[in-house]
Amino acid sequence: MEGKLITLEGLDGSGKATQTELLCRELINRRLNLRRVSFPNYDDSSSTLVKMYLKGEFGTNPNDVNPYAASSFFAVDRYASYKKYWGKDYANGVLIVADRYTTSNIVFQLSKIPKENWNDFINWIEDYEYGKLKLPRPNKTIYLNMPINVSQKLLNVRYHGIENKKDIHESNETFLKACYESGLYAAKKLNWKVINCAEGEKPKTIEHIHKEIMQEIDSILNEL
Repeated sequence: MEGKLITLEGLDGSGKATQTELLCRELINRRLNLRRVSFPNYDDSSSTLVKMYLKGEFGTNPNDVNPYAASSFFAVDRYASYKKYWGKDYANGVLIVADRYTTSNIVFQLSKIPKENWNDFINWIEDYEYGKLKLPRPNKTIYLNMPINVSQKLLNVRYHGIENKKDIHESNETFLKACYESGLYAAKKLNWKVINCAEGEKPKTIEHIHKEIMQEIDSILNEL
């Protein structure tokens, strides 16, 4: 029995790791058989090119690496993870909960493409990862929508104001603003469930966001 895949997506500083952890705890308490995965998989050598890219070894501006090359770095890391760690679980009916997935390539690399070609790039990503690499397609994606001005404040807290700890995505506000636009476009086009994570200049509480996610999850699980 084929498994199911739920992904949590959002820009840097949107709280994906925290909300993924809370979601998995809740689902485990409900005795659901699940496995949590996270991308990039920094603990594995498959993420070497991803780390080189994010550290700026191919250029300190994200746009120095074309979206097709950058997408390949992340896609290969996902492929290795799937083949080595969780593919058998998925095939045996386990629910997979992913902190980032192919959806991240769509959000972050789409912003490098002229808008008139956005749909073509989304189609290319989906054909590459789900078609040619044969990675599972998510059943549902939850998109954490955190405004850039709020997420940047949260990132500064995470890194204690030390700018050089940020990767080339996190440190480039112009790039992140472009990703914010492309993320909302992708969410609408691909029918992702959008959770608004801030009210004005203030982020919602972790508990508030978790409650909204669980409301969506309950309907998703009923559909699955």
